[in-house]
Amino acid sequence: MKKIPIVAKAIVIGGGVVGCSCAYHLAKFGWKDVILLERDKLTSGTTWHAAGLVSQIGPSATITKIRKYSLDLYKELEKKVDHSAGLRLNGALSIAQEEGRWQELKRQATTAQLYNFDIQILNKEDIKEKIPLIKNVDLLGGILMPGDGSGDPSGITQLLAKAARAEGAKIFEDSPVEKILVKNKKIEGVIVNGQKIECEYIVLATGMWSRQIGEKLNVSIPLYPAEHFYVITEPINNLPKDLPVVRDFDSRTYFKEDAGKLLLGIFEGKSIPAFDKTNEVPENFSFGEFPENLEHFEPYLNACMKRFPILEQTGIRKFFAGPESFTPDTNTLLGEVPEVKNFFVCCGLNSIGIASAGGVGKVTAEWMMNGHINEDIFSYDIKRFQKFHSEIKFIKERVTETLGDLYGMHWPFKQHQTARNIKIFPHHEILKKNGACFGVSGGYERPMWFSIDDQEPKYNYSYKYQNWYPSVEFETKNCRKNVGLFDLTPFSKFELKGDKAFEELQRICTANIKNEPGKCVYTQMLNNDGGIEADVTIVCLERNYFRIISSAATRERDKFHINKNLITNIELTDVTDKYCVFGLFGPKSRELISSVSKEDFSNKNFKFATGKKIKINNLDTWVQRLSYVGELGYEIYVEFDKAIEIYSLVINEGRKYNISNCGMHSLDIMRMENGFLHWGHDISPEENQYQAGLEFAISFKKNVNFIGKDSLLKIKNGKINKRLMMFRLKDTKPGEPLLLHDEPIYLDKKIIGRTTSGNYSFNFNTNLTFGYVNSGNTKESLKSKNIYIEVEKFKYVAEVLDSPLNNNNYKKL
Repeated sequence: MKKIPIVAKAIVIGGGVVGCSCAYHLAKFGWKDVILLERDKLTSGTTWHAAGLVSQIGPSATITKIRKYSLDLYKELEKKVDHSAGLRLNGALSIAQEEGRWQELKRQATTAQLYNFDIQILNKEDIKEKIPLIKNVDLLGGILMPGDGSGDPSGITQLLAKAARAEGAKIFEDSPVEKILVKNKKIEGVIVNGQKIECEYIVLATGMWSRQIGEKLNVSIPLYPAEHFYVITEPINNLPKDLPVVRDFDSRTYFKEDAGKLLLGIFEGKSIPAFDKTNEVPENFSFGEFPENLEHFEPYLNACMKRFPILEQTGIRKFFAGPESFTPDTNTLLGEVPEVKNFFVCCGLNSIGIASAGGVGKVTAEWMMNGHINEDIFSYDIKRFQKFHSEIKFIKERVTETLGDLYGMHWPFKQHQTARNIKIFPHHEILKKNGACFGVSGGYERPMWFSIDDQEPKYNYSYKYQNWYPSVEFETKNCRKNVGLFDLTPFSKFELKGDKAFEELQRICTANIKNEPGKCVYTQMLNNDGGIEADVTIVCLERNYFRIISSAATRERDKFHINKNLITNIELTDVTDKYCVFGLFGPKSRELISSVSKEDFSNKNFKFATGKKIKINNLDTWVQRLSYVGELGYEIYVEFDKAIEIYSLVINEGRKYNISNCGMHSLDIMRMENGFLHWGHDISPEENQYQAGLEFAISFKKNVNFIGKDSLLKIKNGKINKRLMMFRLKDTKPGEPLLLHDEPIYLDKKIIGRTTSGNYSFNFNTNLTFGYVNSGNTKESLKSKNIYIEVEKFKYVAEVLDSPLNNNNYKKL
């Protein structure tokens, strides 16, 4: 056996398909000093028993790119290193029994056009002609991806390992990592077989072991294995060798030809957590299986026999049950963890590891080497989660649901049912009594909408008209006419204090921050390439004492980005859970807040984008005049234990002014009516401020070399390759269509862009959407042209907006 070096640039822990991909890409991109350590043999964890399906379409543009890159890489490497990946690209067919599923599939087919995929829409007769063995009477249709199929998991892993070695990476089997060494919160090395190996970076690609490995370092890695099942039949006479992979989502089953036999797999609605007695994956669990559980599998086997009646006369050769790890939202975990510098994860593939391994390895390598990633990868970033997400009680309960999410309906605005009410407001029960329908935001239970007319506050999911539309119509109209109360408590809140706090913020932010008590500044934070890393408001509480406010979902990510870029010894304090925040917005908000406080709220005394300490009912609060809905309004910050008193006071006094409770759907609609952007939808590291129309938040006048400044100057003087625009649909009704995101934007018959956000505006009776349009197109040039937005394979006539729908003077009121 080769001797393991005692020093390396980077160490990849884990020899599955994902770890081998990481090692290959790190070496290929220039870090030749890379070691991969596998405790047993390559593929011995989860990879060896994967079904090997490869599918290129994902739920977002970035995930689709990751999957497409993966398949293209496997094809390329087969030729380059002369090793078979066992690819059998006979196509993949997704079928629909229910109307909602058929809509979902047509939306996928529509989005796929953005990436020039060969995709075919089939009716049930086409499906029967394509697959004579299938029963089609209950089908509405399906979509066929001719370029998809399956591969050999072991073959793909060995292919990547061989390619990694050819690029200079060193791979060692039978080399369990006994300890990860950390010094001053930074990776120092590992201990393997009693030997220390020094390194600068580590990639943890240990699949289902990752959570318990992270736990030893106080690193939160939220995943847990569930039992995963498939069966392989006896040989079937005349089974076509070129049978496409069939995904019967509504029955939660899939089918794959396997050497003259059929492999039947399931993604059941309620799964079984693995290793239930110990809550830990055994260190020596290699090539392991669980006992058969025919009772659990039987209902799905019956569904398989209904879809392929030939199975009624076919025996089962192999019943497989083994562990597969899942995350709280069925998305992968990538990126640097916030707790330890240079410690990256690449795990939690949620049974899509073979299809994604090539792409996630590439993203991980680029992330490590560049220090950031210029793609909208937040849905995979581990920093979308908080500490409690990896606690065993939470994650074990959640994976009973998330395994099934893969084949469950991916409804718009869908909320998880398991592991709920983890974080609630002090006034939660009052909100509940007032008709709140809750969704999770930043870990908190947060009102999404409030029921009216005795409607049950519960989602009735649909791709058409939403059952909460009447509530949100009332909320948005009343807010524009009277006053609405929004709960903004989950917004991320950090405080920065110290002699150098102002200088540091000037260097991290693009706008000119004001070191003047009470001043509020909207700004972005960038990476060195000019990509938008954070979208925040900076409030000066006192000289050299600031509060930074950002969206609820980006709490850990924004905190990490700020800490990473602070070069002086200033402490960033997370105060998110210290304060409740109430947004009081609408033309009567000044009258209302004046009735509960003696402060002078006139425009002369309390201008827009300012804040001050104020007593409300003799309670100390911080109030700032800002508004994410584009109306006169105030945000009230109060300590958690005083929240019930403030909420009750405002609601009771607010009845005189026709106050309404308002949820997050209303907030989202109204911010779009005002042209306000949302990080993670409309802006991300994939965009810069010039593309997004945010150049007003750039200050080149301040004498500071802020992060991304050099790149911005080049962008400013160059050609902008895409621009964000606002569109409305002509002659449409609420939910007809339901606009979301990633819908193609057409100029005549040519795709010129894609949407990023969508909503129905009840105040302006129109479907509203934002989207990026390719270079060469301007608002003026598109005004007289035929513009369409395509949804579910139908093109709707659209028009470009010159300015936001709601263009009032709320800053000067």
